[in-house]
Amino acid sequence: LADDKQKVAFGKVRPTDWGISPLLVVIQNDTNGAIRLDRMKMEISGPDRKTVEATPAREVRYLNPVGRPPLIPGPVGPVPGRMKKNPLDAWEIEGRAFAAQMLPAGQSAYGFFYFQTGLHGDSTLLVSGMQEAASGKELLFFEIPLR
Repeated sequence: LADDKQKVAFGKVRPTDWGISPLLVVIQNDTNGAIRLDRMKMEISGPDRKTVEATPAREVRYLNPVGRPPLIPGPVGPVPGRMKKNPLDAWEIEGRAFAAQMLPAGQSAYGFFYFQTGLHGDSTLLVSGMQEAASGKELLFFEIPLR
C-alpha cells in the first residue's frame, strides 16, 4: 500500500515499516449458493516461485518483539524503565483483517491479509480452499497477478 492509503487504513501504524505487507482482498459471490471461506488459504508467490503464506492477523502483533525494558539508574541500583509499546499491537491490524467464514449468495466480503514479505511487481496471489457450502466441493484455484 502507498503511504497515503496505509494511513487511511491503519492510522499511525505502518505495517510495511516492520516488514509486513498488508494486502486488501475483496471476494464477491456471484453464485446461487453460499461459499465457505473458513478453510481458505492465501499465499504470495514471488518471481522465483517461492511462496509465503499469509500470517494470521492475531499473530502479527508478535512479529516485532519489543525486547527488554531499558534500565534506569535508581537509588539502590538500576530499575526497569517503561517498555515501548509494540507498534504492530494495534486494533487496526486485527480490526481490518479479513474475517468472513461464510459468504452468502450475492454478497461480498473484504479485509486485509498480512504477509511477511515485500510485494514485487511479478508476484502472484494464490487463493485456494474456498468451498461450496452445500456440497463441500472445492472451488477452483485462483492465481491473481499483483501489479
